[in-house]
Amino acid sequence: MSVGIVMLVHNAFDRAEQAARHWAAGGCPVVIHVDVAVPRKVYAAFARALADVPAIRFCKRYRCEWGTWGIVAASQTASEMMLAQFPDVRHVYLASGSCLPLRPVEELIEYLEERPRTDFIESATTADVPWTVGGLDQERFTLRFPFSWKRQRLLFDRYVELQRRFKMKRKIPDGLVPHMGSQWWCLTRQTLSAILQGPDRKEYDTYFRHVWIPDESYFQTLARQYSTKIESRSLTLSKFDFQGKPHIFYDDHLQLLRRSDCFVARKIWPHANRLYEAFLTDPAGAMKRTEPNPGKIDRIFAKAVERRTRGRPGLYMQSRFPNEDWENGVTAAPYSMFQGFTEIFENFEPWLSKATGARVHGHLFHPDRVEFAEGQTTLNGALSDSARARDYNANAFLTNLIWNTRGERQCFQFGPEGNQSVNWRIAKDPNAQVSVISGAWAVPLFRSNMNFLDIRKLAAQLQKIESDHLDVLRSPYVKARVRIWTMAEFIEAPMEPLQGILDEIGQTQARRLSEVPKMVDLTGFGQFLQNLKNQGMHPYLMGDFPVALGPEPAHDRPRKPYLVR
Repeated sequence: MSVGIVMLVHNAFDRAEQAARHWAAGGCPVVIHVDVAVPRKVYAAFARALADVPAIRFCKRYRCEWGTWGIVAASQTASEMMLAQFPDVRHVYLASGSCLPLRPVEELIEYLEERPRTDFIESATTADVPWTVGGLDQERFTLRFPFSWKRQRLLFDRYVELQRRFKMKRKIPDGLVPHMGSQWWCLTRQTLSAILQGPDRKEYDTYFRHVWIPDESYFQTLARQYSTKIESRSLTLSKFDFQGKPHIFYDDHLQLLRRSDCFVARKIWPHANRLYEAFLTDPAGAMKRTEPNPGKIDRIFAKAVERRTRGRPGLYMQSRFPNEDWENGVTAAPYSMFQGFTEIFENFEPWLSKATGARVHGHLFHPDRVEFAEGQTTLNGALSDSARARDYNANAFLTNLIWNTRGERQCFQFGPEGNQSVNWRIAKDPNAQVSVISGAWAVPLFRSNMNFLDIRKLAAQLQKIESDHLDVLRSPYVKARVRIWTMAEFIEAPMEPLQGILDEIGQTQARRLSEVPKMVDLTGFGQFLQNLKNQGMHPYLMGDFPVALGPEPAHDRPRKPYLVR
């Protein structure tokens, strides 16, 4: 008899009974503390169920609320009973009712017998630990915490603020260097008895009674005072998420737990029947004898925490909808947005699709409907062409479209008449490639049959919208790849800009363009712009067009005649 088990129990009494019997059957005496919040009838039934096991004892009960002194008091009382009633115990192992032994008890006994003077307790100073959550590191030892963090949160926070404001600090007992670590320890009789019977215990207990979460610092600090050999690690596998809450192990974690090689794991789901059967009733399936190495699964947990906190790039869902700019990638894949190209080129979308192999949509944010490629009414993921459904959350529509079509490059048209709420989402997206021919929105007005007064009014409105959009695209916060040309600048030499766009998309084998899509007839466009100026509207986004002659339209070269013999 070299190892005694102290169990702290507050629920799942059937599993606690199963674990206690397992420990006792392996030759370990067990002292159980049951939270005083447990009803008397439930406690009595639990005690009667274990009355037939002579190596199991029950100690005085305390209220064990998280973050309060009660957990330490329970551990002290149970440990005192263990040391007093079982003199052969060399190591005392602190566990909970939700802890599950992963390896045969005999292996734990042999392991500790080979290390008779070693204390296994995670113990590090506040400057050396990265896991403190809640903004209280050194302050948990210098402030007072008389109020419950769970039940009296307002009083807790206000009292902390009050102490900070008036610079109220407690004095740490002389010679004491606060340490922190996991509350699940395994201490030798010599160290534990020195802590419980030390001449300064009353002073230390008084001090730690008002430390925040004392079960993570009381034994961890005092072990440094009395231990001759400490291994700063716990023999219990316990993992915590980014909020400081313990991970719960379920049946599908069986192989993961086997890989840890640890002696004990917590926190086990009470209904994980497969885990309890595998580790408590199947000696043949026990793990191999080896040094406990929870680090083997740390990488898996680190990935799980990252997936939970950051998510997958471009994936948004109800369970993980991040704050603005907190997302792990705005969208899931690269895409291209074109503004002004369909206005000055005929059949631009089929040409671009053929040249790049990408899926080329029309105006996805058109006010009347979503112009999916090839006139489709629905797209991957049941995205509808309904403008009303899209405008309910235009940003989510875009990110859903890119996520649902991963593996295929998406290109779409945009303009000042479309929904402008996506401007910043696209501008701050590193996956976005934005190409803009400013002022091209005037071409459909030039070719329309509207009254000139209406044209002037609409032109002023569209120019203001596009000007605001260009301000967004030129912002220092932009992360998208943005190229902007004035209309006059672009049509003067369109080959080079189009070649650069295709090279950047890079869907097909790079080759030099031999021809550009056919440009619309812009004869008289310069005079049209002058007429707008004459009417008091200054169209400045198009660049400089001569009044007398508009830019020459692109014509197909006549074929040379040839003779067939």
